[in-house]
Amino acid sequence: LLFQILGAMILGFGIWILADKTSFIAVLQMSSPSLKTGAYILIGVGALTMLMGFLGCLGAVNEIRCLLGLYFTCLMVILITQVAAGLVIYFQKERLKEELSHIVGNLIKNYDPSNDDERNLQDAWDYVQTQVPCCGWIGAKDWETNTILINKSMTMYPCSCSNSSKYFQEDYGFCNLDINGTATYTDWPVHEQGCMEGVERWLKDNLGVILGVCTGVAVIELLGMILSISLCKNIHSEDYTKVPKS
Repeated sequence: LLFQILGAMILGFGIWILADKTSFIAVLQMSSPSLKTGAYILIGVGALTMLMGFLGCLGAVNEIRCLLGLYFTCLMVILITQVAAGLVIYFQKERLKEELSHIVGNLIKNYDPSNDDERNLQDAWDYVQTQVPCCGWIGAKDWETNTILINKSMTMYPCSCSNSSKYFQEDYGFCNLDINGTATYTDWPVHEQGCMEGVERWLKDNLGVILGVCTGVAVIELLGMILSISLCKNIHSEDYTKVPKS
């Protein structure tokens, strides 16, 4: 039952990644095929874990060694895969950071409030800038690459970046800057912090929780492997007559 709950959690997390439309996850999964692939892998692993939990229970109750052996093997494969994925993420973190920078850079450069085809992606990025709060990936200067702002001589700025509470501010599209002539990002009433810094701070603040959850999952899987192999050793002979008849 515990492994079925664990599988349901992993399955639900994968579905959440695909369904989320209002967070930084949405920006990534709409822009990066690798994250979508990862979400589908999580859904597959979750479904497999739930199935293995059922087979493990069936094998333990009916004392069927082949089911327990299959349960042990699948848990071992899942655990090894999780460890390998963690190592890849750790050793490729700089490459992942560059990929994120490229994704967000293209999004900012091509940001256009009138483009309904990219509305979900742009809404998700505006949500990130509003909630973190932040502006651009490295900083507000990133928005100087935006085509619309260049054409407007930087006399407009992204509304979701605004740090002004004096007047009501929209959280989507561009706001007009009360200035004559040409401006720069330093003239905008926006947050100085870039979203990369905000995301990294969030990860550091929640690192203990993330590591705790990952460790807990690994411990549960190890316990399942130990229990299944112990039951296998205690079952001296197979009795397939115990298998429930359909």
